[in-house]
Parts: sequence; C-alpha cells; structure tokens
Amino acid sequence: MTPSPGSGGSDGRSPEDDGPPGEGDGPGGGSTGDSAPRHQRSFWKELPLLIGIALLLALLIKTFLVQAFSIPSDSMMDTLQRGDRVLVDKLTPWFGSEPQRGEVVVFHDPGGWLDGAEAPEPNAVQKFLSFIGLMPSSEEKDLIKRVIAVGGDTVECKRGGKVMVNGKSLDETSYIRPGSTPCDDNPFGPVKVPKGSIWVMGDNRQNSLDSRYHQELPGNGTVKNDEVVGRAIVVAWPFNRWSTLPVPDTFDQPGLGATAAALPGALGVAGAVPIVLMRRRRLTDGRTAG
Repeated sequence: MTPSPGSGGSDGRSPEDDGPPGEGDGPGGGSTGDSAPRHQRSFWKELPLLIGIALLLALLIKTFLVQAFSIPSDSMMDTLQRGDRVLVDKLTPWFGSEPQRGEVVVFHDPGGWLDGAEAPEPNAVQKFLSFIGLMPSSEEKDLIKRVIAVGGDTVECKRGGKVMVNGKSLDETSYIRPGSTPCDDNPFGPVKVPKGSIWVMGDNRQNSLDSRYHQELPGNGTVKNDEVVGRAIVVAWPFNRWSTLPVPDTFDQPGLGATAAALPGALGVAGAVPIVLMRRRRLTDGRTAG
C-alpha cells in the first residue's frame, strides 16, 4: 500500500525528522529546551559571598590560630619597638601547651598592672578590623613581656648581680637592651613562682613595669597561665624589622629547670635500689646455704 502524502515514511517519521535516530529526542537531545547555556552569576553578585567567607576565615584565624598585636611601649626594646606589629600564636595553648622560659608572650592584665593607662579611642573602622583580627585591638588591656621563670621555679636578682633561676644565673646580654642592668633599678626575691603561673620581665629593664613592680598585688607579681593569650613568634611589621622571636640559648643551659636539678639525685636512688636488692638476696642465699 502506497503511503499517503504527508503521512511520512513507513516508520511514521516526517521528512523533517530524517537524521540519526535520537537526535533531538529524549534527555540527550536539544528539543526539550534544556540545552540552553546557563548564565553564570555576575562577579558583583558573587562578591558579597566572597567577602563573607573571607571575613569568616579571618575571624576563625584570629580566634584559634594567630592574632596581630601592636607594641604600645618601650618596655621590650631593643627586641621590640613601639609600634611594631607582632603575630601571636594562639593555637598551641588549645593543645595544652604552657608558656616556657625565654618566650615572649602576650597576656591580659592580671589586675592592676595597667591602672591609669589610657588607651586611644578607636574609630568604627578600627573596631571592625580589630574584631576580625586584621588590626590590633586598642581596647583590650594586654601586655607583652619575656617569661623568665615558670611555675615551681625560684627566681631572684640582687643589685649588681644577675637574674638567678633555680640557682642558675642567666646570661641576658643577647636580649636585654644595651646599657640596661638585670635588676639594679628594682632588685627582688627570692620568689617562688606558684604552679600554673609565670614571672615576666621586659627586655628594657630600666623602663619596664613588670613582675618586679607588682608584688603587692594578688599573685605577688606573677601571671596565671590562663591569662596568657599566646606566644609572640614573629615581628611582622614594619617589613624592614621582620624577624622571628626565638628562645635565647641561656634558657637551655643544663640544670636550669627545677626538675632537672633534682634529676641526679633521682637517678642515684634509682641506681642504688637494684644494688641493695642484689646484696640482700646474696645475704639471704648465704644464710640458707649455711
């Protein structure tokens, strides 16, 4: 039977449909209209999202990782100068790390150290940048000093002498300001540092109201570890003063730690115990044989 005009071929397709089967049909074809190219969102519509993500990351970094702090005084010269920006490690304290001798640390005012000190009133932009950690806060009462002794240590310094920690003298020539004396402006001690606290001093000894000058306050001039924000690890600004802040070698000398001082005695006891036990066993065996 001859197909009638307009009825298409025997398979029911019209001449316009001639072509590879499936072309333009079904999910893979373009006849449904789904193949129209999607318009990408404009950059200006994406920008608020990008800014929001960046601010969130900055806030998380400030809270948990590092934060910038500005040096407000001359108490740490020449190691740190007024106006320097330092980056402070806030991460390791979350894992139980405690301040160590020789580290430069930022800490909150333990109470009464900054009485009478006036901080400049920041504007709205400064407050916002401080909130996200891109600028040091001028509202928080924070200080920066060097840890000289930790909990359990005994620290002292007599006029004309050196700072002594657990009976060991510190060679501070590598970090205290040239021309400074270890403590001639205010000798102190001996002071037993409570557990969980630190004794701090500025590198510019004759211009630093540090632990020595606050012994009448609770804590006798020491700072609780809980008040420590973190360790200053690098001078980040200005660029021409970029430098790290390592622990001076004098704090690595043998026997400085209070526990290390007791180590020889402990080793002696540990070594004597087996000898005593062996001797008693020989005596017992000899009596049994007799």
